[in-house]
Amino acid sequence: MFFDDRRKHGLRHNPFKALVAPRPIAWVSSVDVDGVPNLAPFSYFNACADRPPTIVFAPNNPRPNGEGKDTLRNIEQTNEFVVNLAGYGLRRAMNETSAHVDPSVDEFALAGLTPAPSVHVKAPRIEEAPVSLECRFLTRLRLPSDHPKVENNLVIGQVVGTHIDDRIIRDGMVDMAAYRPIARLGYMDYTSVETVFEMLRPD
Repeated sequence: MFFDDRRKHGLRHNPFKALVAPRPIAWVSSVDVDGVPNLAPFSYFNACADRPPTIVFAPNNPRPNGEGKDTLRNIEQTNEFVVNLAGYGLRRAMNETSAHVDPSVDEFALAGLTPAPSVHVKAPRIEEAPVSLECRFLTRLRLPSDHPKVENNLVIGQVVGTHIDDRIIRDGMVDMAAYRPIARLGYMDYTSVETVFEMLRPD
């Protein structure tokens, strides 16, 4: 099949997100100017450079009331945030923090998570997360949108500190079988890393 209009693919749902998958999930913690914490997951996320380590994620779409994402506002006001990575055991807590709640609601408490102090940024990290990346805000790019109520953004951050749970380190490397990071597929589907294979580069 082929389509070039997302309204005319003939399927039950637009398959775009199911095709570009799996996508790692940035579980972003931030604070507002008054120090109120916020926590939300974003599946448009990845690493984009390693010297220095740099990540990108997309806080798109407004809240149901039409206002922008709390995460984006906090990052632009404080210039820092933390990207936490969830293992399989945290899947339900991660999903809980995707709820649209009032900015005054503490999503850490909502999901039964423990805020832990970061080293270089004010935003707390998730103590239970196997990996947390402390980030400084570099820039925000506004992307085109074909819907008047949808805003598309890219946030780029430089990683200034990395926390790794010692339990996922084996022989000086991250053990993916112990880590089991979860990722977003299409629709309401998710996956976690269960099978790992190695391929050496030809050069």
